[in-house]
Amino acid sequence: MNAPRTGILKTLRNVFGYQNFRQNQQEVIATLLEGNDAFVLMPTGGGKSLCYQIPALHRSGVAIVVSPLISLMKDQVDALLANGVNAACYNSSLSADEARGTLARMHAGELDLLYVAPERLLAEGFLERLRDVEVALFAVDEAHCVSQWGHDFRPEYVQLGQLRSLFPLVPMIALTATAEKQTRMDILQRLQLQDAKQVIAGFDRPNIRYTVIDKSKPFSQLCAFLDARPEESGIIYCLSRKRVEEVAHKLQLEGIDAAAYHAGLAADERKHVQEQFIRDDLQIVVATVAFGMGIDKPNVRFVVHYDLPKNIESYYQETGRAGRDGLPAEALLLFGYGDIAISRGLIEKSDNAEQKRIEIHKLNAMVAFAESGTCRRRALLGYFGETLAEDCGNCDICLNPPEKIDATDDARKALSCVYRVGQRFGIGHVIDVLRGAKTQRIYDLQHDQLSTYGIGKEQNQDHWNHLLRQLIHYGYLEQDIANYSVLKLTEEARPLLRGEITLTMTKPRLKTTKKKKPATKIVGLEYDQELFNLLRARRKQIADRDGVPPYVVFGDASLAEMAATLPTDSKALLQVNGVGQTKLQRYGNEFIEEIVSFLCR
Repeated sequence: MNAPRTGILKTLRNVFGYQNFRQNQQEVIATLLEGNDAFVLMPTGGGKSLCYQIPALHRSGVAIVVSPLISLMKDQVDALLANGVNAACYNSSLSADEARGTLARMHAGELDLLYVAPERLLAEGFLERLRDVEVALFAVDEAHCVSQWGHDFRPEYVQLGQLRSLFPLVPMIALTATAEKQTRMDILQRLQLQDAKQVIAGFDRPNIRYTVIDKSKPFSQLCAFLDARPEESGIIYCLSRKRVEEVAHKLQLEGIDAAAYHAGLAADERKHVQEQFIRDDLQIVVATVAFGMGIDKPNVRFVVHYDLPKNIESYYQETGRAGRDGLPAEALLLFGYGDIAISRGLIEKSDNAEQKRIEIHKLNAMVAFAESGTCRRRALLGYFGETLAEDCGNCDICLNPPEKIDATDDARKALSCVYRVGQRFGIGHVIDVLRGAKTQRIYDLQHDQLSTYGIGKEQNQDHWNHLLRQLIHYGYLEQDIANYSVLKLTEEARPLLRGEITLTMTKPRLKTTKKKKPATKIVGLEYDQELFNLLRARRKQIADRDGVPPYVVFGDASLAEMAATLPTDSKALLQVNGVGQTKLQRYGNEFIEEIVSFLCR
């Protein structure tokens, strides 16, 4: 399906069924079409895949897409096939005959995109094969896996850097949804993409409501949350397999349609749970972090973290599995201090001192987010180096603001202490100096002679911990991650230190979640709920008949738009986002029939 270089908008509409490009997509596509490299950071659900799928249809040859999980490849290929695109995957799930057939199709020029596991791609025999075919481009999906600083480091990804030297004239694109500055720099260096066009689309997922509650009776809290959301699809994350089994079993006893998923289950059992979930035959999956990266299910309405994630990157990626269709979704975190000790204990088992240091820093940042009294979205985006012009209005802090206190004096004490110790120490040591701790290290450094020694002894360690972390969130302090997380003053700290401005902070507190109010499913779009349900039922019938997940037929957002605009002919249906020529031919008449039948009742 090699289309002319021009007409990418026509491809977007006719093949993929979208009327317009999202922000940054066209810029990335143009870069690849010009034969140049690109690095793309877009939030989950932001349309990363189209950035290489459309160029693959406009460049001569086959696009090689590196993907870390078999299930992720399968979902992508199924979706492409449903749109009439010639795509296949090459991984360990194929039989010998299937693998040979796929390679034969590649050599015959019959494939537009081939999804490959990194270990298969890097096998000497496969690289030799690639020399004999025309390669349109290389796409490295989930590119954070290449970096030790990333939250899902995979050693096999590191070797992908050799692609640039082996195929110097083939454009390459690296894509991720989760990478702070240090990880981004590492990705570019390891993949030899220092000269690549960098497109940072932002991390904000405005349709997700972030909530953190104090973990007291977690299962009761979970049930209260689920009771307010009957029949909604969701994922519940736990840190251990044992906890997963326990929570799933207790939910089943409560009559809730839930199943466990973790790496300890047999492969066929995991596959069964996954397929049930994406086909809407299973409402809730209780899982370890092993579940999710390979799941392309747009209508997940909530993600619950029953335990504290190990880092903000994991939290962001896992919560990002909710609301990929753009409709309202929720992210609930149950936060208990016992979780910190468990996570820290797991980290301490590592023999790699450098990796241990990185992971402890990231855990501390996650705790700071959970403790934060500022807008959750501000805190989350701030971690990735992105600023928000104003509070989001769609998180627990914004919707139920905590009590404010004047923190000017304590903030000045803390900032002054950071300065007095030479901006060469981390949070723990600064707190020891503030509280006048009598440790050998303080005596050896003569920090007991500093003017700030003991000036905060009337406050406990938790108070100063909370305050220092909030000063980081507010931008008065920064942590030098590459230098043992030492605290440094920013330019913004100077007016506060000099007494030119005051600082109001929130008291450290965590809240319970409330039953959500009924919300319009799509902002600014009124539609008939009964018709929407009928269209969902018809979609399920078609999906079961064709052996594909429901979203491959049409996403919830497309069905909602149909229920709002009531298209009764092919021309009108083609105007609905997500309806392209191929899907119109395959499914159009059945959905038009459902709409006409509803209108004629």
